[in-house]
Amino acid sequence: MEELDLPDPDDPPAPPKEPQEETAEQRAAALRAQRTLKLLTVLLTVCPTLVVAALARTNPYVEPGHEGYVYERPRIFGHGGFQGTVAGPGNFGLSLFRNEAISIDMRPQTHSEAFEVLAQDDLTLQFKFHAVISIEQGSVVRVVNEYGGLDWYPRFVAEPFRSFVRDAVQQYQSTDLKTTMDDCARIVHERLERYLEKTPFKLVNLSVGDINYPLVVVQAVERKLAAQQLLAEKDTQQQIVIKDAAIEVNRAKGKAEAQRIISSTLTSHYLQHEAIDAQKKLAESPNNTTIYIPLGPTSSQ
Repeated sequence: MEELDLPDPDDPPAPPKEPQEETAEQRAAALRAQRTLKLLTVLLTVCPTLVVAALARTNPYVEPGHEGYVYERPRIFGHGGFQGTVAGPGNFGLSLFRNEAISIDMRPQTHSEAFEVLAQDDLTLQFKFHAVISIEQGSVVRVVNEYGGLDWYPRFVAEPFRSFVRDAVQQYQSTDLKTTMDDCARIVHERLERYLEKTPFKLVNLSVGDINYPLVVVQAVERKLAAQQLLAEKDTQQQIVIKDAAIEVNRAKGKAEAQRIISSTLTSHYLQHEAIDAQKKLAESPNNTTIYIPLGPTSSQ
């Protein structure tokens, strides 16, 4: 049996071990650990509070010229719904609810519609109508609840507006629309204004753009205008020829009248007188020789 090496009770006790000194690296590591623990404690305490505060506070903003329909969008619990209105520019105000705003532009806006419509003579015309419509101040609740909010124009106005234009255009011949389009626009204006009479929407102005005819019609009109211009030129040339002929007739009449007058004044005595004057002038000339030849008894006749 193996004997155990037990200390002798008579031996003096061993001196206690001295603790080892902590190094600088160990102290720095311990300090970093303490700081990290404190930072984590602060973050775990403060961050949830900040997140909750940020999510709980809302303040919707509405731009100038707009009105805002403010409603609550529940986060977890609640029913939400309408909270109030705000006129821009401005904010609804801080709230613990998650409020949002539907911003409606109340200022006059131009709404353009392009058309390709058959006229009364079955000719397809292309043109545009422009309607300027504003929204009555303070009516944002009606606009959202009754007319579709931001989609109020396509949902409530666009289709009736188009129908009024088509009905008015089809009453006229395509060749007359250039001169009667103002009457057509007046009809559409009256019908659209009457349609919007009991709504928050007000028709400010209505105008018509250029009318575009089919290419075949444009070419036919150009040919007609060219023919009319050529005809006008021919008429002008004809008038010139007539005037020239009248001038020649008057010139001929003048010559004939002159000859008649001359012929009526050329008597035998006048001719003898003119002959004697001519002979006198010849006799006075130094380079002239006059020879008289008697002709006998008949020369005096």
